[in-house]
Amino acid sequence: MTDTRGTHPSEPAHPTGNDLYLDLPVTGGRRAALMAALREAIRSGRLAPGTRLPPYRALAADLGLARNTAAEAYAELVAEGWLTARQGSGTAVAERAEPAPRARARRPSRRPGPTHDLRQGRPDASSFPRTAWLAAARRALTAAPNEAFGPGDPQGRRELRTVLADYLARVRGVRTDPDRIVVCSGFAHALRLLFDGAAPVLPPAEYGPLAVEAYGLGFHRGLLAASGVPVVPLPIDEQGARASELARHPDVRTALLTPAHQFPTGGPLHPGRRAAVVDWARGRGGLVLEDDYDGEFRYDRQPVGALQGLDPERVVYLGSASKSLTPALRLGWMVLPDHLVDRALAAKGEREGWASALDQLTLAEFIDSGGYDRHVRRMRRRYRDRRDQLVDALAARAPHVEVSGIAAGLHAVLRLEPGTERSVLKAAAYRGLAVEGLADYRHPAIGEEAMPAVDGLVVGYATPPDHAYPAALGALCDILPPCG
Repeated sequence: MTDTRGTHPSEPAHPTGNDLYLDLPVTGGRRAALMAALREAIRSGRLAPGTRLPPYRALAADLGLARNTAAEAYAELVAEGWLTARQGSGTAVAERAEPAPRARARRPSRRPGPTHDLRQGRPDASSFPRTAWLAAARRALTAAPNEAFGPGDPQGRRELRTVLADYLARVRGVRTDPDRIVVCSGFAHALRLLFDGAAPVLPPAEYGPLAVEAYGLGFHRGLLAASGVPVVPLPIDEQGARASELARHPDVRTALLTPAHQFPTGGPLHPGRRAAVVDWARGRGGLVLEDDYDGEFRYDRQPVGALQGLDPERVVYLGSASKSLTPALRLGWMVLPDHLVDRALAAKGEREGWASALDQLTLAEFIDSGGYDRHVRRMRRRYRDRRDQLVDALAARAPHVEVSGIAAGLHAVLRLEPGTERSVLKAAAYRGLAVEGLADYRHPAIGEEAMPAVDGLVVGYATPPDHAYPAALGALCDILPPCG
């Protein structure tokens, strides 16, 4: 039955009600002020039609009002048609109390996504192991100690660091223990910890300029530039970075390399150069930062062990779950020389502010239960099949185009005739094909005399879902120039 003016709206026997924010003036009549605030909340649309209000007793207690004051305000608004009150259902905003339309902030229009997506660095989003991950999360939460739900340890959960130490030793040949692992939110976060902020782990004043490979990710170049880190690009060839070039730069004491699979040109660092770069770090009292890019995805050769295994005190190993699982997880790790652990923890701060403890526990359980190994093996087969489809399509429709970097990883490089890269990218954009040119990855400070530029496309064959991949390959072959 609906209340009328002057009576108290009915309430459930055990009122629990929702919280409700109302800003009442300090002075003036309390009942009038409460009614005005409720009318404005309804009129503006903040309280939509059908919204249940807290019982008047709860509202009165929250606002510091007398119960009768809140009850009388509700009753009068019911009589005016702003509210309705029914036995057993409490008080709600009346359906006929239409709010004024809200002014919507204009958003910049978003460009439609590409018809075909062959950009690198994007694992197939549909392949995330949702069922297995959910099961691991349930087991992890069930077993989690109470302290896991408190402030996070900046070094990362012990459970994750323990299984990572075992996994990296078994799969990548990394030599470490849990106390030398620091969890972060991905490779970019690791770079920021190492070089950015008030107390970076590797201040340029102490470690000098950073040697980087002549081809790499522009985002990382921008991050280093924003951190004020001077860099020296190293030429690369089919054997990886030219380690001998480091001797020409006596002020350089740190080098960032991708030894397992040079990004983006492909291929592992030659064994002789692996030994040479570690010897260089020992002689300089410096460090090698090992970006283990695509280290788990190899197809036609035996896995190349981590460079860190040659000298754990001279190599900082950097890894993440971005390619093996999903970049949405935002979990990575640094395996540090013993003397850098305290510095890294100081850079992170007293509490974990980046990596979710619950995600860490789930990943630890996922690895420990064997789910991670099974997922990586399954994706390795799937991506190898994708790679083979790309190679077969090129052999059939563009046999003159050389493809390289296909023994491992999630992308391939298609070599183009000199001077054709820009026109091919324009044709791709016209067809709705998202693909990247090799020139975008070249460091602007590397000269032609040190390393001549090469035209090419960087094709990410892991990105599209299975049903969209054949059409993406067809679009790719359509925009490739004919044999010169």
